[in-house]
Amino acid sequence: MSSPRPQRRPLVGLFVTCLVDVMRPSVGFAAAKLIEAAGCDLWVPTGQTCCGQPAYNSGDKADARALARQTITAFAGCDYVVAPSGSCAGMLKSHYPRLFTDDPKMLAQAEAFAGRVHELISFLVDIRGMTAIDPSLQPDPPGRVTYHDSCSGLRELGIKAQPRQLLTSIKGLTLVEMPDSEICCGFGGTFSVKFPDISNAMVEKKTDNIAAAKPALLLAGDLGCLLNMAGKLQRQGRAIEARHVAEVLAGDLSEPAIGAIDAPAAETRAAREDSEGPTR
Repeated sequence: MSSPRPQRRPLVGLFVTCLVDVMRPSVGFAAAKLIEAAGCDLWVPTGQTCCGQPAYNSGDKADARALARQTITAFAGCDYVVAPSGSCAGMLKSHYPRLFTDDPKMLAQAEAFAGRVHELISFLVDIRGMTAIDPSLQPDPPGRVTYHDSCSGLRELGIKAQPRQLLTSIKGLTLVEMPDSEICCGFGGTFSVKFPDISNAMVEKKTDNIAAAKPALLLAGDLGCLLNMAGKLQRQGRAIEARHVAEVLAGDLSEPAIGAIDAPAAETRAAREDSEGPTR
């Protein structure tokens, strides 16, 4: 009698997101590490670009539809599509079908695609059944942290308990809740461009709440929110670092914190200012 064939590992297509690709590639590498630790094979389709959310939110339905078609095609053959962003995952999962209500063929494809889409931390906990982080991934736990619930992940995808479950499983990490962790940070993509004064007031309130928790590190699952909050914390002179939750869960803390100026760059700028005067 022949031995049973080994079960095929699920194939996960990683939707990298624009901000991760351009601003913080370490989040993509951390996501890949976690997906493989969850017993999956990983594929990063080269045909992916933007999810189309900026166009969609700005009323440009034609470009949003074109990007949706491209994304659906790029990830054909994947068992799951996983994004390290509640915002982008929400676009792929909740809004792609709405783009094709007048096109039955594409609507069926968009609905099938949406059914395979998951935000990273939700995928690890809700789909792959991860309940704790392997200690081997945590050579240097970050100490006292607080967590911001990003709007799309929380309200569209129901992501709240999942990151906290994994974070609190890490020895040497203390999760301290900030006041009003579910309140928007004021980023909102194009919202911060259209309404800068309102956005600034919102992020000021958010950074006050972050500081009240007295963390060494701020975490969230959306890079846009983190860039917004990290920038404000830095301008306020508050010594609180910011990182994507995937980086902490994967134990990948070698990169400078979000918004931090790495030492070589700072030294180069200081030398240039000494010789040429301050840059404006």
